[in-house]
Amino acid sequence: MYNFSPGPAILAKSVSDEIANHFSDALPGLSILEISHRSGEYETIHNSAIRRCRSLYGLPDDMEVLLVGGGASLQFAMVPINLLRQSNSADYIETGSWSQKALSEAVCLGKTVRVAGSSADRDFCYIPGLEALSLDEAADYVHVTSNNTIIGTQFRVFPDTNDVPKVVDMTSDLFSRPVSWEGIGLAYGGTQKNAGIAGCTVVFVRRDLLSRETNSTPAILRYSTFSDSNSLYNTPPVFSVYVLNLTLEWLELTGGLEAAAIRNERKAKALYDVIDRYDSVFRGYSDSAARSYMNVTFDLSDREQSKHFSNAAAKQGFLGIEGHRSIGGYRASLYNGMPLEGCEALAEFMRDFALEQ
Repeated sequence: MYNFSPGPAILAKSVSDEIANHFSDALPGLSILEISHRSGEYETIHNSAIRRCRSLYGLPDDMEVLLVGGGASLQFAMVPINLLRQSNSADYIETGSWSQKALSEAVCLGKTVRVAGSSADRDFCYIPGLEALSLDEAADYVHVTSNNTIIGTQFRVFPDTNDVPKVVDMTSDLFSRPVSWEGIGLAYGGTQKNAGIAGCTVVFVRRDLLSRETNSTPAILRYSTFSDSNSLYNTPPVFSVYVLNLTLEWLELTGGLEAAAIRNERKAKALYDVIDRYDSVFRGYSDSAARSYMNVTFDLSDREQSKHFSNAAAKQGFLGIEGHRSIGGYRASLYNGMPLEGCEALAEFMRDFALEQ
């Protein structure tokens, strides 16, 4: 079986095997779930995960790595609470459902925000170019969602925002490719897609931005709380951090993010080639120039064939390829743990299906 679930997503097999074989080895007779987060055994894992985050991304010295609970959705609120000053505004680039939710959360908090660019006019099937953006040079930050899972689009290069810090939601392409940190003030991503299991969110934040918080912000919602305590202010999501550390170790052993990017592009290409070649049978949701390497989205030109396609795919062992409930169709999520052979097998199945039509 091949698991194309959009998240929680497939783990690398060697990571799953490591968990199964050594889960109970934290202390004699005790698993990682049963020891104190203040213990030396856990702190070694915790610090190793943070170190690997820094090393894999080649983070600048002025960036902190925080391990936070609450998922990326909590960051929709923490970002404006911590970074958006009372008399200022922030820009949001609207490229899909998750960027809309981030924008709505800031509005809900009573913050002043504006849409600096949007692809909503064509149902988010493209990424707006720099020339289409209306950026405020006085904004406190510009929020960007790097990969949009529902339609399947992805920023290849982040827009130049001059001196305004970029805030990047990297949840669905976290640790899937190298990143240029120039101009990024803060980035965040849940680990449940490319970097482990649900429960942990990695936050990268520039130290100078920590001074923007106010005394009225609850301690648990301040980035400085996590920075000052090495993300050990309260009990962290220990098992998620444990799996994060194992996944990052696997990425190191398999060539780092440069190698991961090459693998992920090859996986996506295997499927896009079939969609393009048999365009009378398959219809991609996203423009070719904006296609995501993480989420290949498509539908059948003849939707009456959908039941047949879905049943045949299930019999062949392809799991989790149903499209998001808001648009239907199909979505193959190609996160780090998905091997190339899985994508090639799905591509072959799609090719055979097309030839039968």
